[in-house]
Amino acid sequence: MILPKALLSSLDGLPGFDREAFESVHAAGPQVTSVRVNPGKVAVGTDARGAHRATGVWAVAGAERVPWSSFGYYLPARPSFTFDPLFHAGTYYVQEASSMFLEQALRQTTDLTRSLRVLDLCGAPGGKSTLLQSLLSAESLLVSNEVIRNRVHILEENMVKWGGANTVITSNDPADFRRLENYFDVMVVDAPCSGSGLFRREPEATAEWSPGSVQLCHQRQQRILADCWPALCQDGILIYSTCSYSREENEDILDWIVGDLGATTCRLETLPDAGIVETTGRSGAYGYRFYPDRVRGEGLFIACLRKNDGAAFTAPRKKGVLEKATRKDEERIAGWIKPETSLVYFHHQELIYGLPAGLTAELPILQSSLYLKRAGVPLGKLSVKEFIPEHDLALSTLISPTLPALALSREEALQYLRKDEWRPAGEHRGWTLVQYEGHNLGWIKALPGRVNNYYPKEWRILKRES
Repeated sequence: MILPKALLSSLDGLPGFDREAFESVHAAGPQVTSVRVNPGKVAVGTDARGAHRATGVWAVAGAERVPWSSFGYYLPARPSFTFDPLFHAGTYYVQEASSMFLEQALRQTTDLTRSLRVLDLCGAPGGKSTLLQSLLSAESLLVSNEVIRNRVHILEENMVKWGGANTVITSNDPADFRRLENYFDVMVVDAPCSGSGLFRREPEATAEWSPGSVQLCHQRQQRILADCWPALCQDGILIYSTCSYSREENEDILDWIVGDLGATTCRLETLPDAGIVETTGRSGAYGYRFYPDRVRGEGLFIACLRKNDGAAFTAPRKKGVLEKATRKDEERIAGWIKPETSLVYFHHQELIYGLPAGLTAELPILQSSLYLKRAGVPLGKLSVKEFIPEHDLALSTLISPTLPALALSREEALQYLRKDEWRPAGEHRGWTLVQYEGHNLGWIKALPGRVNNYYPKEWRILKRES
């Protein structure tokens, strides 16, 4: 890999930058594979012989914990995730290890026992949103936004697989969030950037990098932050990150946030041997740099700032309206949901959705200000004869553990995920969950003489294992 000379020259003198080591790790450095386990579906403890953990990719020989993550693991080699049914079941997410430091940024600045309103402004493909959902309380609200419409579908797919119910997916420009002035307690802005931190993973991106692109990204980052800043409440936390090494997109942006937006910097604790470099802007604002020659991960910059001004949130006069389900409808659905779950049920178009009861007041507020792609969990459709469950329900953490289920072998699971012609052994009738290693993959409906596979066709595996 030939790194742009202009990039290397611009990094000389920055805290923690070692040009020789940096070039060496880009030329022949070991590639790092890491995953983050879903605590909503897998118990992550100290017992490596746990029922499901023993079969997960995170439990293979040689796997090591990511030191700044409660749920992250380094893998000794990169498996074929496409052909792992547990990946499709949402038991883990493949995420670059440096990005998992978001957990520390949130834990060290925010009281996670509170009911929080959190915005992930640049959400796709879903790595930071799934991480946030794992850390927030069930009573908290996570709004995961993606402005680029053709990227919303991958965000939605990953959030569906993760299974949380306290999430809303939106597709709005950052300026749209001005309508929710003082609403969010935390905003995560993983800003679009020049991408130099991902050169090892995407070598072709070196040809697209230029000093001009850095300047354009700097300006775009300022616009994004200025647009969404009013939506952060007083004393709220902004977590800002990029996958760029350039000062203009990192320390210079922090100086601008402190100087123009009046924020206060937050200093974080890092593990002494982790290789994370603390840096400061001219304003004294703290940021944290991740270099691949120093940490087991790719390039990242992250910082936390606290908003000093603001007022109490005032709900809009004109709110959206929830079309709540009738008691009779709720009774028809009750057997499909964990009995201890407190939900509000509402209709949207032909489907019934479930949302944590504590968030009932939030959804009409969001409806009045934003374009909502998805809210809560689409549970299914009530016909005259039966309840027709949605795939989202199968993968959610709301689903009742007492529903009929069929355990599949790995080959059977892959047949199901490819939507091959296939008939499972045994006598099954009606709606049945299919499972691999105790984790739901989706639905089948067993009828006399045939089985209908209800796995979403747009998600099916299109290739075969070699």
